[in-house]
Amino acid sequence: MNEDLLNILSNSNKDIDNQQLMDYLSGKLSDKEKHALEQQMVDSDLLSDAVEGLEKFGDKKDVQSYVEQLNAALQKGLQKKRQRREKRRWKDNLWGYVAVFLILIVCIAAYYVIRRAMHMH
Repeated sequence: MNEDLLNILSNSNKDIDNQQLMDYLSGKLSDKEKHALEQQMVDSDLLSDAVEGLEKFGDKKDVQSYVEQLNAALQKGLQKKRQRREKRRWKDNLWGYVAVFLILIVCIAAYYVIRRAMHMH
């Protein structure tokens, strides 16, 4: 997968969606929409760089394929991150539970030791 495309799409402007970029590149936008997008490109270096980078692709169908691959990879990465976070949360809580259990055992043992000591006198 092309690293430059990953950078272009991951930093796309929040004011414009990827579908609108694809429509612009394939010439599907109306003149009014096209003009509005070009106006945004003048105001945003990031957006103009993204469009310039996407225009370098020879076949526009490949761009959509890359977008789908990137989205799938992003979802997979996010799922793995959530799973690691859940595992970590359980491990952190496990030590907390063990500590509480040990403290209770020590308190109960201390209670019986003190009780026995008081009955001996």
